[in-house]
Amino acid sequence: MAVPLLAVTDLPVQTTAGLEPAFDLVTYYPLFIFLGFVLLFAFGILVAVYTPFLKPKKDTVVKLMPYESGMDPVGDARMQFDIKFYLIAILFLVFDVELLFLYPWATIAYSDNAAPFWRAEFGRLVFIEILVFLLTLGIAYIYAWRKGVFAWR
Repeated sequence: MAVPLLAVTDLPVQTTAGLEPAFDLVTYYPLFIFLGFVLLFAFGILVAVYTPFLKPKKDTVVKLMPYESGMDPVGDARMQFDIKFYLIAILFLVFDVELLFLYPWATIAYSDNAAPFWRAEFGRLVFIEILVFLLTLGIAYIYAWRKGVFAWR
């Protein structure tokens, strides 16, 4: 009767460090599979990057024109934009990011899982801080409104 190969490798091996389990290649299979995926991914990237160099390329005047949604481009691409675009974008970012600070407070303050000692210790203080924060937001909004930032001319 033939002895299976795995049964032979299951025997411990005597080394200078003592008795150790025998080397088993099966424990490295997940590593080999991962290495195969990495190599396939790298090969895919190389093919995607170097394929355009292998294709024939013929530049024409029409191909080199800038594409403007199917329309012929009119005017200079480096024209100046009105400052209102930037002001509205900055105001949106400021108010949007500041309002993100309200979310953690609202989830902690009005959650059913909130600890009762948190509400007793910090509930009123944090609520007053949030009111001050909202008041500051309101003042900034009124200031921007009075300065005419929201008026589109």
